[in-house]
Amino acid sequence: MIVVTGAAGFIGSNVVKALNARGERDIVAVDNLARADKVKNLADLDIADFVDKRDFIARIDDGRFDAKTTAVLHQGACSDTMESDGRYMMENNYDYSMKLMRWCAARKVPFIYASSASVYGGGRNFSESREHEAPLNVYGYSKFLFDQAVRRVLKDAPAQVAGFRYFNVYGPREAHKGRMASVAYHFYNQFLEHGRVRLFEGSGGYGHGEQLRDFVSVDDVVGVNLWFLDHPRVSGIVNVGTGRAESFNEVARATINAVRGTRKEKPLTLAELRSAGAIEYVPFPPQLVGKYQSYTQADLAKLRAAGYDKPFLTVEEGVRRYVEARAAAQV
Repeated sequence: MIVVTGAAGFIGSNVVKALNARGERDIVAVDNLARADKVKNLADLDIADFVDKRDFIARIDDGRFDAKTTAVLHQGACSDTMESDGRYMMENNYDYSMKLMRWCAARKVPFIYASSASVYGGGRNFSESREHEAPLNVYGYSKFLFDQAVRRVLKDAPAQVAGFRYFNVYGPREAHKGRMASVAYHFYNQFLEHGRVRLFEGSGGYGHGEQLRDFVSVDDVVGVNLWFLDHPRVSGIVNVGTGRAESFNEVARATINAVRGTRKEKPLTLAELRSAGAIEYVPFPPQLVGKYQSYTQADLAKLRAAGYDKPFLTVEEGVRRYVEARAAAQV
């Protein structure tokens, strides 16, 4: 039996879908359905049981899953980087994760979990080392603190402990995230509704829409999770991104051209899209000043050294797949 926390969420539900594709049905899905719209992410999945996240810790403490669990894929977290309730964030992302890791260690169960590139803050070096970590908000701090706890136990861990610092993930099953959904998601909606997309004006020394992020497809994120699941002797904290920094302008161009492709229209250059009014720039939000990563690019050296050698989709490839999937779902 495999436990997937955050199973109704974005990455968690994609992980369950991939497990189903491999024939795995003995899955316990753990999540909080206080927001009932998340159930859409579970509706087409096959699971053995659903457990509310508030009840899950009590159930594992009473020994209910001791002899059955073969791995825990801990994708559940509060991922709202603008959340101001630090106590809630720490209880949800740090305390809960600590309890799960200790339970897995006591029973020698592989523990695979979601960290975040937010631990690097505003720095420009994205290698998995303490001197490069300086989170800008309580979300990033909650992930950073748990990673620190993992580092202290890794050497003597009785079973696999693998943490993934996700960069900017996009793809299907993220609609419930609302304002925290990926820019590809928002650009797609904006273009269908208004015929244009909105990007931030220049900030942090970058031109309009030229802020750079490492945008990674959820398909690749799932691929990394399943590879580690298949290699239980491999542990560590690794970055999960493409290793390429691409601009928001490029994501906008890829999204618009992917939509145009579904309409049998020719692709346009960035200059042509600007000239046509398909890309609009809006003032940089003052509440994000000092809390915004204007540049991210995953250092993949540790991931590659661990043995994961598959290529990652480019923004153009990944966004095209995403748009085509969304367009097909709306037919």
